[in-house]
Amino acid sequence: MTKQKDMAAGQDRAARSGRDAYRISRHLTTRWSDNDVYGHMNNVVHYSLFDTAVNGWLIENGVLDPLAGEQVGLVVETGCRYFAELAFPDTVTAGIRVTRIGTTSVRYEVGLFRGEADEAAAEGHFIHVYVDRETRRPAPLGDDLRALLETAFMEKD
Repeated sequence: MTKQKDMAAGQDRAARSGRDAYRISRHLTTRWSDNDVYGHMNNVVHYSLFDTAVNGWLIENGVLDPLAGEQVGLVVETGCRYFAELAFPDTVTAGIRVTRIGTTSVRYEVGLFRGEADEAAAEGHFIHVYVDRETRRPAPLGDDLRALLETAFMEKD
């Protein structure tokens, strides 16, 4: 790796967020099956935790009914940066923030914090486009959903 690329990678690593960078916190548990042959949580599990945190928050607040609601959110983009290992039997706090609310779409950002750690072990994002359940065509966010999203909204630096 060139020195310039190495420095850029180091800057990205130093940029991980603390707990105070997120508006919403949800506690999650890891499972035995989350560990891979290397003894840590497999990278695909991070994405599952992102989904679990955000969709659980939406369901608990009555703005998402995944089985019978008129609208569903479809993931159209996702990404993750990994800073430290997570593994079973860690307890994880997922910090959630919303950084963009559009007419039919939302950008969620999630930080995963191991135990009582102040810095994220991983940070990811995904964009939901909300669509009509039957037609799968984009549909404007409902008023209740928009109001909830605004409670988690944070301007990006």
